[in-house]
Amino acid sequence: MGPLAPGSLAMTTSLWLSLTDLGRIYGISAVHCGRLLSDAGLRQQNGAPSSKALQQGLAYQHHPHATCPNAVWNGEGCATLLQEQGLRPMAERNLIDQWADLLSALEQGSPSINTSAEEMASDLPANLVTQVNQELRQRGCRFQVRRKASACRRARLPRQHQAGD
Repeated sequence: MGPLAPGSLAMTTSLWLSLTDLGRIYGISAVHCGRLLSDAGLRQQNGAPSSKALQQGLAYQHHPHATCPNAVWNGEGCATLLQEQGLRPMAERNLIDQWADLLSALEQGSPSINTSAEEMASDLPANLVTQVNQELRQRGCRFQVRRKASACRRARLPRQHQAGD
């Protein structure tokens, strides 16, 4: 089976993006994004998608025999690959920075604020805890978000460990 066109039924769950648009998600240039895809074996030296990229449905080339390769990239599939290489979407990084700003400011305290960093941290999405704690440490903030164990997990823990939750 050959590569599927962007409009085909099997690929409607993902956006097809240019290198520029794909790079923008991660705050990198199209050139850098292209280099990362090349390093992963998905792009040829001339910029065209590799046969691996086409076979895996990670790229679609409108006119494969044109002198100037014009391809679009599967946003969802490439996101997995780029994130495995350590990149994070700008929106996620901005959210982490905002949480770190808020929690470090609350930790410093202010007479006009009636909530604590601990109270506010209870609203932090669980998938961001590790990154926010890392950002707080990098900023020199002593506060770290601690998650209480779920009731199910607490029921499985020995009695002496439950007191520390």
